Amino acid sequence: MTENSPQSASVEVIVIGAGPAGSTAAAVLAEAGRTVLLLERRSLPRFHIGESQLCYTAELLKQLGLYDEAAAQGYPVKRGAEFIFPDGNFRRTDFCDQGPGRQPTAFQVERSHFDNLLAQNARSKGAQVIEQAMVHELLTDDSGRVTGVRYETGGESHTAHALWVLDAGGRASKAAQRFNTRQEIPWLKNVAVFRHYEDLDESQNPGYEGDIQIGGHADGWIWAIPIWSDVISIGAVMPLSVLRASDSPEAVWKEHLSRTPRIMQRLTGATPRPELHVETDYCYYSDMVTGPGWMMAGDAGSFIDPIFSGGTCLAVATGFQSAKTIDRMLDAPERAEELQQTYSSLYKTGYDSYTRLISAYYESGYQLGAYLRKQGFSVDRDPWFARILSGDFWTDQNPFTQWLRQQRRWDTFAPFELHNHCPVYPELDAEERAARGGRPAPVTVSAG
Repeated sequence: MTENSPQSASVEVIVIGAGPAGSTAAAVLAEAGRTVLLLERRSLPRFHIGESQLCYTAELLKQLGLYDEAAAQGYPVKRGAEFIFPDGNFRRTDFCDQGPGRQPTAFQVERSHFDNLLAQNARSKGAQVIEQAMVHELLTDDSGRVTGVRYETGGESHTAHALWVLDAGGRASKAAQRFNTRQEIPWLKNVAVFRHYEDLDESQNPGYEGDIQIGGHADGWIWAIPIWSDVISIGAVMPLSVLRASDSPEAVWKEHLSRTPRIMQRLTGATPRPELHVETDYCYYSDMVTGPGWMMAGDAGSFIDPIFSGGTCLAVATGFQSAKTIDRMLDAPERAEELQQTYSSLYKTGYDSYTRLISAYYESGYQLGAYLRKQGFSVDRDPWFARILSGDFWTDQNPFTQWLRQQRRWDTFAPFELHNHCPVYPELDAEERAARGGRPAPVTVSAG
């Protein structure tokens, strides 16, 4: 290997990617006293999709000591989600319906701003953060264990060695490429076309200020997410075949938006920005998310359709838990295999539950209200649906989650051991479990 100005550094942990997963992990590890190198291939702040957040994300921000700082940024507060059905009817999920003890609100954010907040927190905790650092390859020893990375910054190549490498590099994951882990989800081959509007006036909103709106129609769905008090993100999600059959992304975006009058009403007086963004073929998962010397967190291992806004929540949760796992393995290397297996189960359980929730929405034909009623649940005034919509992707104490897990047609990962304990609210989970005598929630509806 020939390198320009060869340099070598050694730390305990290298984290690839300064998105929510990587920045969270770097902050947790640095605060634990670990030496951390965080490599980000772009300059911060950088644009990203995934602006609506979940209540469980807000609770994780509290655990990271970042909630008050996030609240001071002026992000819109999200208290619920409105579902608009193809016939124009609508229902609203109120996050207060989760039940006592759980965070009832979330933030809607401009991701470039929010992600930068998380990255600067990692830096303030002591992580070394290098921007515009492109990781080219993972380094391994003779046994195949990952021992570091080769990366480029400022036109020079560098090597860095570590006891553990955490890949939080998202779609550009080096571990996914090196170990060929990525698989597609054939029934979620969609595309998103979206742009931002300025001069938003929420007094025009026929629903609730701060809410996300999800408007279903015959060929897909529309999102409306306020990311500042006067800026809103509007996206159209559709099968890739629908986009290919259209005259242009701009034309199909405008036509689909026109099918949701409640969202059009909310945009009264708002000014569209000229930039139109397109995200295609974005759903995948990995059966292998850990290995000798390496782990994945966030989108590096899986990315699922954004309809229920779970991406950032899962990224922060897996970033948090991967950091805790690596910290334990550094103290007890003989337990590495056991601890990695526990983390792998947690990772897959979260993404598996989220995938099933999204699959149910698409199977409903955008008629989620009627679909849920047939299964014994509801969009509104239902604590179990409100809870999973808030980020409850792990516990077996939620009967709706249990029903989703019975649907074999939505299986993705190869068989694995479920992680049935909530990592966000472990105390509440333990209380509910004790009240049921240690048993999971019963499922009394059809598993059809």
